[in-house]
Amino acid sequence: MTSFIIDFLLLAVVIIGITALNGIITNVFGMKIFGRGQVNKFTSKTSHIQSGWKQVGGKK
Repeated sequence: MTSFIIDFLLLAVVIIGITALNGIITNVFGMKIFGRGQVNKFTSKTSHIQSGWKQVGGKK
């Protein structure tokens, strides 16, 4: 019975690990292949819009 539980836990860890890594690998693959250099499109547009804004906030 102990070996069954160990096998079940190992299988669960492998399935959860593959599922978690599948999303990361798919995202990287999609950004490299289908992104075509537009990875920083939104961050660069945001910094372009905010370039003339005053710095507000507390002391640094």
